[in-house]
Amino acid sequence: MIVGAGVFGAAAARTLAARGAAVTVVEPGPVPHVDAASTDISKAIRMDYGADAFYAAQMEAALDGWAAWNAAWGERLFHDDGVTFLARTPLATGGFEFESARVIEARGHRIERLDAAALAERFPAWAATRYPDGYFNPRGGWAASGAVVARLWSEALARGVTHRAGRCVGLVEEAGRVTGARLADGSSVHGDAVVVAAGAWTAALLPQLAEVMWATAQPVLHFRPADPTPFRSPRFVTWGADIARTGWYGFPANDEGIVKVAHHGSGERVDPSAPREPPWAEEGRFRAFLRDALPGLADAPLVGARRCLYSDTFDGDFWIDRDPDRPGLVVAAGGSGHAFKFAPLLGNWAADAVDGRPVERFRWRGRGPDATEAARFDG
Repeated sequence: MIVGAGVFGAAAARTLAARGAAVTVVEPGPVPHVDAASTDISKAIRMDYGADAFYAAQMEAALDGWAAWNAAWGERLFHDDGVTFLARTPLATGGFEFESARVIEARGHRIERLDAAALAERFPAWAATRYPDGYFNPRGGWAASGAVVARLWSEALARGVTHRAGRCVGLVEEAGRVTGARLADGSSVHGDAVVVAAGAWTAALLPQLAEVMWATAQPVLHFRPADPTPFRSPRFVTWGADIARTGWYGFPANDEGIVKVAHHGSGERVDPSAPREPPWAEEGRFRAFLRDALPGLADAPLVGARRCLYSDTFDGDFWIDRDPDRPGLVVAAGGSGHAFKFAPLLGNWAADAVDGRPVERFRWRGRGPDATEAARFDG
């Protein structure tokens, strides 16, 4: 059984069912759930990870998976329009953009370097003089994240997965083994393995993880320009604007003409179950950035705002493994703001962990040095 039907839970359910398991998912619903991190109009799909070659390599496989999903689904939920990473100073060794470009090119991929003149010609919505250096990577883009989760969930159900509507409030343990989940209505659901894929709620449900995993909130705003044409691909693509120093990133206009802009920072630690107020107070800070960097968007009406809750781990790596101290329990969480892009791989990673074969990087681990690197953002 699986607790949670966000991107981790839906992908795990779909894969486990395909491998022949009888799967029950506990999820209050609907799917995608309005409060889940994966529920939004878009998430960044990119292989740009600074000097971290591990994630860049994993994204090569994930990008193949996204292309296969587009073909199988008959609709373009992954928009492979490329990504831009811009810098306010020349790229230099050790910087996120420089190291991303170095790793990507070393792996045999082509990028297009952008100086201010090239930026103005290729992507004219930008105040090009603000960004004298950067690059365009044609491998990447964005995905319609809420629609993707809905598709994975429908495929899981089609493979025989059972949906038990309800909210998990604790785990059932019998004879030293985790055997199920207790629901808010007093009932319980049991399984040979219990996979907690509860996103930002994971540490609240498993307080023993509170020292290594916690929920943080990041602001996301949606703007609707009167004319979205300048903000559509190929003249405007998924971007990071000096992301390591400023935290700003965003997306091209979607089919409804909405341009999503977001900010990745250290985040505000939050109780994921507390009422979630939209970050309307962030509008002034967002518009100041837009006036400086994307002036054509600066006065566009604000049509939506949400707090995206990360399930942050101390080191930014995912947490997908069996609990060594509680037999029967598997955790598939700790997305740390950058897991969604790996959706084509998440199901296999979680199912392999159930089988006792976790990815080494995602194993159960003690608290180590905190990592605050710019790679941890999806949208």
